[in-house]
Amino acid sequence: MRDFRGGAREFFTAGRPGPKTAPGKDAARRRILELRAAGHSIDEIAASLAAEGTPLNRTGIAEVIAAEGLPRLWRRPDTERGGPAREIQARAETADFGELPERAETRLAGLLLVIPDLIALGLPQMVASAGYPSTPKIPALSYVLSLLALKLTSTRRVSHVYDIAADPGAALFAALTALPKATALTTYSYRLEHRKQAAFLAALDKASLTAGLAEGEALNLDFHAVMHWGDDPVLEKHYVPRRSQRTRSVLTFFAEDAGTHTLLYANADLSKASQNREVIAFADHWHQVTGHDPALLIFDSKLTTQAVLAELDDREIGFITLRARHPGVTAQLAALPASAWAPMTLGRAGGRTRRVKVHDDPAATLSAYPRPLRQLAVTGLGHDQPTLLITNQAQLPARQVIQSYARRMNIEQRLAEAIQSFSLDALAGAVPLNADLDVVLSVLAHTVCAALRRRLPGYGTATPDTLQRRFLNTGGIILNRKTETVIRLNRRTYSPVLRQASLPETITVPWWQGRTLRYEYA
Repeated sequence: MRDFRGGAREFFTAGRPGPKTAPGKDAARRRILELRAAGHSIDEIAASLAAEGTPLNRTGIAEVIAAEGLPRLWRRPDTERGGPAREIQARAETADFGELPERAETRLAGLLLVIPDLIALGLPQMVASAGYPSTPKIPALSYVLSLLALKLTSTRRVSHVYDIAADPGAALFAALTALPKATALTTYSYRLEHRKQAAFLAALDKASLTAGLAEGEALNLDFHAVMHWGDDPVLEKHYVPRRSQRTRSVLTFFAEDAGTHTLLYANADLSKASQNREVIAFADHWHQVTGHDPALLIFDSKLTTQAVLAELDDREIGFITLRARHPGVTAQLAALPASAWAPMTLGRAGGRTRRVKVHDDPAATLSAYPRPLRQLAVTGLGHDQPTLLITNQAQLPARQVIQSYARRMNIEQRLAEAIQSFSLDALAGAVPLNADLDVVLSVLAHTVCAALRRRLPGYGTATPDTLQRRFLNTGGIILNRKTETVIRLNRRTYSPVLRQASLPETITVPWWQGRTLRYEYA
């Protein structure tokens, strides 16, 4: 501005900023025009230049063509260009096993390792009890299996389904000729309302309890805000810990079995107006599944309100949660004599211990809670002020209360696993999936992985990403023989584990028209 005002610089007559020459473009100009005159498109010209050692990007080629006043040519079909015709993905429809090839190579032979557990859990019955709809070409079960295949193979988004859609192993998994395209999967997901997801989870939880995948004695609860990266004014703002801020997101709710760490429940049909009562909605769900209310719920202080805590107590539902450190409460605790604090040793992972001090008050009061309840103040946990736990379980030993809440952090680990392995946080896809169905599928995938790792010796605590990497993403060969399908898995470092796994020798697959499945190892 100084130079302009003094007459030393004229901005509006200065030359265009940037490089004044383009050696690469100049060197390729003659060849670009020759190829263009021969009827080649920009993509074809770029490929030819790269092969001839004078590469130039599509933008540079387009600028050369535009400078000559020539119109743009679209890419010609592969057959007209002298190359092989592009392989067209098969239309997704129910597979005719009589027409399948006798031998087919697949990258996802390991995906079929979960079929025995899907049968044991009763997935066909779950889909039927939920009332999921079918289409004229694709049964409801095949739709669910197609979406589950994306979760179990860690395919990041539904819009990436084409990466595995044509794979014979993925198609066989869902009993289809190919997996449905992204648009078909998205359209189907938005035909399902929350009550269908709730019915599906009720059937899944009953199966998990029957199979021993869940104990149901204590249940950890937590919210998880799935951040949305686009512009959508309809979404409410929720606190996202990863960003340490409130931003537009989809609020989801999860429940985990505290004993087995298996996810049991998920709901993305939430709003700020209803989130405080989601714990009551889960208690109603659990009563429907088991015939009685949950015995003990463990959750963070932000999950609900004191009025809802009183409602839980009225229903004789046990709870353990945190209390905020208000100045008045901390001042009262600081004034207590040393004799009011009892020393305690808590066990930690790896055999280590932690020495803490506990003040157990059986008659603490809250501002909006109608009756006294038990409060445990704990020092020595690494905080400047005592950690305050409140519970309506008067007879539960103090050590058990503290350790039960400490294990509540396991649900955050389960959510981290779902993000990494099942793409729980992927709401930014070009073709998004109904978030309510997405979280239910994450619970199903987590349950299936929990069932599979029980069959694998030495993998009782393996995370889903380990199972995906070492087993589910194993390639192999599919052999179709009359009424039997053989899955021959490729030899890998972890093949000895599969040889010792408690997988059935043969099993009849209901959605394969009664065909039997057998595994072989190369």
